[in-house]
Amino acid sequence: MSVNKTLTRAQFDEVMVPNYAPSAIIPVRGEGSRVWDQEGNEFIDFAGGIAVNCLGHCHPALVGALKEQGEKLWHLSNVMTNEPALTLATKLVDATFADKVYFANSGAEANEAALKLARRYAMDKFGAEKDQIIAFDKAFHGRTFFTVSVGGQAAYSDGFGPKPQSITHVPFNDIAALEAVFSDTTCAVMMEPLQGEGGIIDADPEFLQVVRALCDKHNALLIFDEVQTGVGRLGELYAYMRGDVVPDILTTAKALGGGFPIAAMLTTKAIADHLKIGTHGSTYGGNPLACAIGNAVLDVVNTPAVLNGVKVREQLLRDGLNKINAKYQVFSEVRGQGLLLGAVMNDKYQGRAKDFLTASVNEGLMTLIAGVNVVRFAPSLVIPEADIAEGLVRFERAVAKIVAP
Repeated sequence: MSVNKTLTRAQFDEVMVPNYAPSAIIPVRGEGSRVWDQEGNEFIDFAGGIAVNCLGHCHPALVGALKEQGEKLWHLSNVMTNEPALTLATKLVDATFADKVYFANSGAEANEAALKLARRYAMDKFGAEKDQIIAFDKAFHGRTFFTVSVGGQAAYSDGFGPKPQSITHVPFNDIAALEAVFSDTTCAVMMEPLQGEGGIIDADPEFLQVVRALCDKHNALLIFDEVQTGVGRLGELYAYMRGDVVPDILTTAKALGGGFPIAAMLTTKAIADHLKIGTHGSTYGGNPLACAIGNAVLDVVNTPAVLNGVKVREQLLRDGLNKINAKYQVFSEVRGQGLLLGAVMNDKYQGRAKDFLTASVNEGLMTLIAGVNVVRFAPSLVIPEADIAEGLVRFERAVAKIVAP
């Protein structure tokens, strides 16, 4: 089949597996927090590629890193290490609780590695019977069979045959339910410090304290999935830094490459020692091109100016959404933290988050949803304040059309 000179949305249905239902528009260019489609229509980006484009589109530091490394070395495999990987691992260790880093290509891969490590650690230290993984309803940890089984959403995990075993789900922020299933056979708890796909639901500080205490009591590992919350999204480099609960394993992806696929699993030396040579691996993980871009991302994001700027932008976006809601009465609340916010449908608009997303696109604004009842916002961490203001104007127009069609 020859490639058409003009590629259309209809061609997606001809040549792509039908597991996605993409928008009718096809973006072709982006700069900062604005995107243009094939027809030249402009959109303000409040979606950030699902919390990935932490520095917007075509940020000069990332473009520069891509070009520079692209003319040096792209790939070696893990038969050899490389300088960008060593530099990035050192930066991550220096900036976090971790001693050791494992590189992968996606959040799912980082979470797969974390779960395998937790099981291996428990087996080595305490025996094969210590295998229970506790996770939470409405969680999302990726699309591999292990991670989708640990994620607490049946719509994503059912229909593929027998699942990995010894996985227990309990309601998020429910201390009594967690205590009821915890035992010495628990090897790990996996959780998002702020649930993303599940509806922008923050972990209660008391709940986090109890999770940590139970893990310590029963010799279980605490895994923080910071694929969406990490790399500045909540106004700290990683969300665990908001309080005093430190995980044993942390996963990071999405924003780590600012749009280029890269992920990492971070942990301590004592735990990492159980992934001995040959027990896990990745052909592309830690390749020089991805790590060079990851270095550029961290150099920009992990600065007081950007992290403090996230909190300023959060307030602008939150205030703007609340102002719109005061006028149109469509949300029950605006929740979340940093630049990961969710506008929750009130009783009158239950199940209609997708309608708000579609209406926003029609007004030149890219947003997200988190389930059927939450419009999700995850813009660039450095989005200009003028773009926040203009994006809110466009969102208000979309809301107005739904309220009074």
